[in-house]
Amino acid sequence: MPEKKIILSGMRPTGKLHLGHWAGALENWVALQNDGGYSNFHLVADYHALTTNLDSSHICDYTIDMLLDWLAAGIDPEHSPIFRQSQIKEHTELHLVFSMLITTARLERNPTLKEQVRDLNLGPISYGYLGYPVLQAADILLYKGEVVPVGEDQLSHIEITREIARDFNRQYGVVFPEPAAKLTKFSRLPGLDGKKMSKSLDNAILLSESPEDVRTKMKKAVTDPQKIRKGDPGRPDICLVFTYHQKFNQSEEQEIRKGCESGQLGCVDCKMRAAEKINQFLEPFRERRKHYEQRPDEVRKILDEGESKARAAAQKTMKEVHEAMKIG
Repeated sequence: MPEKKIILSGMRPTGKLHLGHWAGALENWVALQNDGGYSNFHLVADYHALTTNLDSSHICDYTIDMLLDWLAAGIDPEHSPIFRQSQIKEHTELHLVFSMLITTARLERNPTLKEQVRDLNLGPISYGYLGYPVLQAADILLYKGEVVPVGEDQLSHIEITREIARDFNRQYGVVFPEPAAKLTKFSRLPGLDGKKMSKSLDNAILLSESPEDVRTKMKKAVTDPQKIRKGDPGRPDICLVFTYHQKFNQSEEQEIRKGCESGQLGCVDCKMRAAEKINQFLEPFRERRKHYEQRPDEVRKILDEGESKARAAAQKTMKEVHEAMKIG
């Protein structure tokens, strides 16, 4: 049997996740986990969270909420260890070593950094924020990550990781693979107002949302501004609600399209049909999340065991690093 390729994926702990997280990442994680050709590690990037917000008071609670949603989505901790970055000290140690191998000028040229500074309207950035890709390189290479599933906007970060791996191997001896980017078409599921789905914008449907709350929120979803009343012909390709049908109601997609374009299907009915399909999709999530919510000791055990597995892999890698650098 061919050896499985190692993948590391993670998220900052932001609390409960929404449909945008499912479409943009979790759906792909579960597919890769079930593919059989990969060995996955899943990182709660709690140190990365500090790069844009120094308030750490909610990180523990947010971590548990996010972990519950990962488990509800189908992440299997037996095959995909889940762990917190802050609990594996080797992340910061390898980050320190890697920081010696890259110049500040190279980091300042990172296009993703420039875009984030602009989009988040950040002022003077911290040393930690500038070095975000270096810590990310340590996250990946600590587990000998060979494949990194990313969207095109993250390619610059993976290239920095590849450069650091090459520079270390050239300077001290071959320890690290040069990870390949696995370009993934991450779905961009918009929020209820048509903007990026975000809890801070109050336009998100949570994976743990109750059926009634899903219906209530869907009533607020924006639609084709030219379709004012039932009977008016609609333009489904510019309608947010039709986007939800395309994702969660594919079996009726053509029927919905025809009804919208002809005017026979009113927007209120269309929204409620989308809400019911979303509720059907979320029902297994709710059941699995409820299972783990009622078993906090089981959740803690999953985290402890994941961190034990991650720590063993990390310590093995750092032993190789020390030997290669002749400081072990």
